[in-house]
Amino acid sequence: MAKKTQPGASGSRAQGNVQNTLWYQIKRNRASYLMLAPYFILFFFFTVLPVVMSMALSFTSYNMLELPEFIGWKNYIKLFLEDDIFMKSLKNTMILAVVTGPVSYFLCLLFAWIINEFKGWMRAFLTLIFYAPSICGNAYVVWNLILSGDRYGYLNGILLELGILDEAVIWMKTEKYVLPMLIIVQLWLSLGTGFLSFIAGLQTVDKTMYEAAALDGVKNRWQELWYVTLPAMKPQLMFGAVMQITQSFAIADVSIQLAGNPSVNYAGATVVTHLLDYGTVRFEMGYASAIATVLFLLMVGTNKLVQMLLRRVGE
Repeated sequence: MAKKTQPGASGSRAQGNVQNTLWYQIKRNRASYLMLAPYFILFFFFTVLPVVMSMALSFTSYNMLELPEFIGWKNYIKLFLEDDIFMKSLKNTMILAVVTGPVSYFLCLLFAWIINEFKGWMRAFLTLIFYAPSICGNAYVVWNLILSGDRYGYLNGILLELGILDEAVIWMKTEKYVLPMLIIVQLWLSLGTGFLSFIAGLQTVDKTMYEAAALDGVKNRWQELWYVTLPAMKPQLMFGAVMQITQSFAIADVSIQLAGNPSVNYAGATVVTHLLDYGTVRFEMGYASAIATVLFLLMVGTNKLVQMLLRRVGE
């Protein structure tokens, strides 16, 4: 027996299908899309398009004077099988990222949590003190004075005075000291945007949540932090993670300013300094684009991994 269709049912389904189309949603929310348009246009032309063009150029030989010549996977084969400096740069970058990324992230969270306990002008003053190194234009001047290779360098002077050293050490020209010193300086500089986002996130946590948690059996500050504070500020945790990961993989200025480019035996070389060498000195843009693509994929993969871990906070 044929099933009867109620009058108007097919019409309502058709109307529902129309309302679910992308074009209908765009027309319905056109005011929002118009407000987003300036940012989207700038983001597309200055972020998305350059990334796509860089990936395309990575499969070419391009010196900026002649048209790009398609060479397939040759740049990537050379990168991983023939370029010893890149492999050393990649190793240094991974060490810097693994050490400075997580350590600086947890330091940002710890200092933000402690500073948030203060009130009024004291909290603002401490926030400025911890944030200042990341925006200090003379930071490298200070560290060059500290790590100066003669007895007038502050570090050499102190260690000589204490009798720990017999003669001055040329810190940034001695291979075994270059990477540890870069790690120390990078950690000192790392309390930046992520630190401020944590401070902001801690101040937006609803205080009544702590009272409810106490009734549910939360007994101490560490349990409050894990079960209440961190879950309430997951957006700030995600943002801070992205910023710290990007910062740790993009280390270049600190190495160039303190160790030079190239550094002694490439002890302070990173993927970004290698990229700058090929992109701004040799103008081998196809090869530089291949380096940039590898770095981009490395950052994206690490960000995805960290986001998966942060989703488990508070479970």
